[in-house]
Amino acid sequence: MFKLKLHWQILIALIIAVIYGLIFTEYAYLVTWMGDLFLRALKMIIVPLILTSIISGVTSIGDAQNLGRLGLKTITYYITTSLFAIITGLFLVNLIQPGVGADLGLKKDVPELAAASGDIWEIIFRMVPTNIFEALVSFDILAIIFFSILFGFFITKLESNQKDFLTNLFNSGFEVMMKLTHFIIRFTPLGILGVVVGVVADQRENLGAVLGSLSKYFVTVLIGLIIHSTITLPLIIRTIGKVNPWKHFQAMTTPLLTAFSTRSSSATLPLTIDAIESNAGVSNKISSFVLPLGATINMDGTALYECVAAMFIAQAYGIEMSVVQQVLIVFTALLASIGAAGIPMAGLVMISVILTAVGLPLEGVGLILAVDPFLDMCRTTVNVFSDSCGTVTIAKTEGEILKV
Repeated sequence: MFKLKLHWQILIALIIAVIYGLIFTEYAYLVTWMGDLFLRALKMIIVPLILTSIISGVTSIGDAQNLGRLGLKTITYYITTSLFAIITGLFLVNLIQPGVGADLGLKKDVPELAAASGDIWEIIFRMVPTNIFEALVSFDILAIIFFSILFGFFITKLESNQKDFLTNLFNSGFEVMMKLTHFIIRFTPLGILGVVVGVVADQRENLGAVLGSLSKYFVTVLIGLIIHSTITLPLIIRTIGKVNPWKHFQAMTTPLLTAFSTRSSSATLPLTIDAIESNAGVSNKISSFVLPLGATINMDGTALYECVAAMFIAQAYGIEMSVVQQVLIVFTALLASIGAAGIPMAGLVMISVILTAVGLPLEGVGLILAVDPFLDMCRTTVNVFSDSCGTVTIAKTEGEILKV
């Protein structure tokens, strides 16, 4: 098995995991520990990897003009693709109307939802940490990114000897983290086997719900994600980035399969950086800035999902949404997808913010919980793919020669 390429190892592990989880549900615990250990190892390196990669990337970018240009391109790409995704979801949910006639008997109480909800501006303000060490410990990725960008930028303002020392220090730190990342990547198939067996075993009883009254909702989200990942994003990298979409997809196979299995953009980040540099040929200067930022604020798949979910809940409750309310859903979904990263129960926070903004009942989230784990796998994969598409597109606009 280990003579196969990594993405084939992962694919085989996925197939084995699904079969094992369905047939030997009561013995899932025999392999789930491998998934827990793998996720812990990935989470262990995320914060130091982001810290060293962004500081290293910003110092290599150089002056404020270059940093501002690269930052503007990155933010523009992320906002544009997220809006495309949300509008795609809004069009499909109005066309298919999956919530009309939905079985409200599936509703579940979500008592922790009210506690999880928060003001969108409060979420955005968390970007500026009051204590960077607290942000590091609490895994507040958006705050860590903001601090790292500032720290890296002001390193470039130091005198040459101090500047060279700190630059070499963080460059060396980043190299160490990448070597550690390569070591952990070797165990990806075993880790994914454990993760997926656990998910399949836990959700086995809910598999029938997908074929029941939630099937139209499930299919609506799935169609939207497919359109965005196979039409919108490839068109962008083909027309703007002049990149071959199929070659790029092949280069990203390993992180995409990992994202699908782990349901975490952040946990997949080390593998995404490795693939985008080794397989696609993007320089560390670009990848170390664009990808950590994307893993935190660029959530195309999640934004599309949240928009469809809000409209589905409205349709299920028989609430007519005006054009103004639907526009409000679009922009709230965009802001929520940026601000909810690094927050516990981020999905519930995001949907609760949207529902509150347009006056929909918060308990409506209980309607969609049954199929959420399956859709979470799909939307996370789209999130990671969009990050990678943005990275190669920006790299090409910066004049880099890529392998794709």
